[in-house]
Amino acid sequence: MLKIFILIFFSINLFAITNQEVANRCETVMKGFKSSQAEMQMTLINANKQRRTRDMSMMTLESNSGNKSLMTFLSPADVKGTKFLNHEHLNRDDDQWLYLPALKRVKRIASSSKSGSFMGSEFSYEDLSSFNPKKYIFKGDAKIGMLNSKKVYIGERIPKSKNSGYTKEISYVDTKNFLIQKVDYYDRKHELLKTATFDKYKKISGKWRVAQMTMVNHQNHKKTILKWSNEKIKLHLRQKDFNKRVLKK
Repeated sequence: MLKIFILIFFSINLFAITNQEVANRCETVMKGFKSSQAEMQMTLINANKQRRTRDMSMMTLESNSGNKSLMTFLSPADVKGTKFLNHEHLNRDDDQWLYLPALKRVKRIASSSKSGSFMGSEFSYEDLSSFNPKKYIFKGDAKIGMLNSKKVYIGERIPKSKNSGYTKEISYVDTKNFLIQKVDYYDRKHELLKTATFDKYKKISGKWRVAQMTMVNHQNHKKTILKWSNEKIKLHLRQKDFNKRVLKK
């Protein structure tokens, strides 16, 4: 009986994986694109199912010290020319700027405002930073569960930033390829606020890229869908392409 117990114990622990390890694997499978450029479409859906669509372009530069990204709104007319620049930092809050063409000025997004809505969407400024494990605290082993007929690792992560709008996030990661499938976000009252789902992953030049992300707000019943298309990676983008000065060009 004792031998059976020991065998079961070691069999279980042989397959145990910590939440930190899952997060590290998630980052690894998405790294290595170097830089990317894509067309984007943002669809805003209100509580009455009414839709508004915005077209954008997106550029991203990968870096071990934190990625840089530039989003430019192309249509409709009321947002055309608006630009959002994000400089990610691993040990402090990101630097973020928003260019407003109507005012012809650049607005710096304060750290205390990172939980605010981005351009009226269900994504916050905080959500627009790329996921990096160094920005979170992970504890314990991941749990195994099922999500849409897929076996997933379910784990909790806590944002390190004191300015985060979230007290915790619950992630659901495919056990086969370590691609994130879903994240639940809990607000400062520890109540479920939003859920992000990640769909239509595809490989571009051998690297995994997500083609659609949907953010559902459970408290106001609104939804925002982001779609990427015509994406190219490993381009010759440079640091100067993400300088603050490009916002007014």
